[in-house]
Amino acid sequence: MTQSLKPNPHHDDPRHGTGDTPSPDSSSALSRRGFLGGVGAVAAGIAAGATLGKAEVAEAAQEVGPVIGNARLAAAESIRLDMRDRMVDEGIPSLHVNNGDEDRYANRIGSYSKGLPHNNIGEVNPAAFNAFLAALSTGTIDSIETITLGGARGMTNPLAGLAFTTDGNDPHQFIQPPAPAFSSAELAGEMVEHYWQALLRDVHFERYDTHPIAGRAANELTSLEDFKGPMEGGQVTRQTLFRDDLPGCTVGPYISQFLILPTPFGAEFVDRRMRTLAPGSDHMTRFGDWLAVQNGNVPGRAVFDPVRRYIRNGRDLSEWVHIDVLFQAYFNACLIMGTPPDDSDIGGGIGCPVNVGNPYRGRAKQFGFGTWGPPGFKTLLCEVSTRALKAVWFQKWFVHRRLRPEAFAGRVHVARTGQASYPLHGDVGGSEAANRVFRKYGSYLLPMAFPEGSPTHPSYGAGHATVAGACVTILKALFDENFVIPNPKVVSPDGLSLQPYTGPALTVGGELNKVASNVATGRNIAGVHWRSDAYWSLRLGEQVAIALLRDNKLCSVEGGGHTFTTFDGDTITI
Repeated sequence: MTQSLKPNPHHDDPRHGTGDTPSPDSSSALSRRGFLGGVGAVAAGIAAGATLGKAEVAEAAQEVGPVIGNARLAAAESIRLDMRDRMVDEGIPSLHVNNGDEDRYANRIGSYSKGLPHNNIGEVNPAAFNAFLAALSTGTIDSIETITLGGARGMTNPLAGLAFTTDGNDPHQFIQPPAPAFSSAELAGEMVEHYWQALLRDVHFERYDTHPIAGRAANELTSLEDFKGPMEGGQVTRQTLFRDDLPGCTVGPYISQFLILPTPFGAEFVDRRMRTLAPGSDHMTRFGDWLAVQNGNVPGRAVFDPVRRYIRNGRDLSEWVHIDVLFQAYFNACLIMGTPPDDSDIGGGIGCPVNVGNPYRGRAKQFGFGTWGPPGFKTLLCEVSTRALKAVWFQKWFVHRRLRPEAFAGRVHVARTGQASYPLHGDVGGSEAANRVFRKYGSYLLPMAFPEGSPTHPSYGAGHATVAGACVTILKALFDENFVIPNPKVVSPDGLSLQPYTGPALTVGGELNKVASNVATGRNIAGVHWRSDAYWSLRLGEQVAIALLRDNKLCSVEGGGHTFTTFDGDTITI
């Protein structure tokens, strides 16, 4: 379907504001929008007798342009007011709702508590948790300092969730629905997937089509009561295993072209081979280590492969998303798309055309640069990333406070070893995946890719996935998503080289969706996020980007627009 985004929509979709806040005076808003019908209209107003003194006219005459002097200031003010009107018209949600686990369980077994002190089976100290909630409610930098920690690691920037922003929507206007509850079949299914991801961490993605454990994983995930991963004919297949149901994500190789293709960086060149972790270097499989990490300590250390390799398996992808630079994957993608190809093996890109709505597309005598061109594109990636982080940090700390997969696996271990009774869904405790982990490691704990496990902030939403959703949406709005990628590659079995890919065509839009999925799911494979974290956070980031694109377009004088496909397959135009 095609959806045309107007300046002041009222949305029923729970991901948007509810429109409960009254709109500003409509006549005022309309007069400003009429004024902003184009700079030509402003210039006409000046010609018709806008009041400027003789000195001001003389001074204005030193410059050229359709809107100068005080009229320019008035136009700038009107644009900012129009941006304000659009934001306010969308309203603030009447209620942000979590899954109820925090109120449901007095021992807080379904809530985030990492870094606080815990007892000998990993349940958080009640007084410390209550003080933690009180500090968040107070919401000052000094109140966060009163939290009692259980170890050396501090909390990751809770107050970012209270920050404001200057364009787009306010971070608190976005909604994420409640995460799956602690005892639900959906959460059990996600935990079973985590166990399989850990068991397959050292298997090349391109070997899933023949590897016996990949086949067992697909079969068990299919059998679960409520598994939300993509399927073919009602079955999880080796091709859909650990993927997302976004347009293009189940087509071709698992890893996006934008994570492996040579990347031009001005006159420099980025070799995409990375420092990765040694095979089999899993962490937190012993209960003492697990408990130490929940208290905020790091008992282990990372072990690295001495050879740099392209991303070829879950362990490589886990380490890539461990220390990536916020919008790194999408900045690289922008460089690859925006650089023309050349005759060498290194240095060139793919020369993707700009979006059909770009006003400079097809122009013979001018091209975009600071607006609607390469420097403007890259700035937008950075700008939307900060907005995305503020939006998701609010969801994390001030709404949901969802526990991490590593903590849930601790509950599975404690329950399965008879140390406590927890309301776990039957799909997880007796799963083949959990039993295989126990036979290999002697515990039901989730083998983690990193010695410190997850970061010290709640699981839902996911920061990586929200930024991925925001940046990929920007790139789809800037480039032609239907462009077919020339000469696609696949990673060799040893990860040391790239080989020609043969198979269905890979489009820019599909591979952008795939790189967002790779980053989001890579965090899942590492053990630090849930599938539902990725699903809803990609869409949160998409909405953050759409709001920013609306306001950014108001500041442009060229006209033009953006037409692209959302993660849910809808075509929208801004």
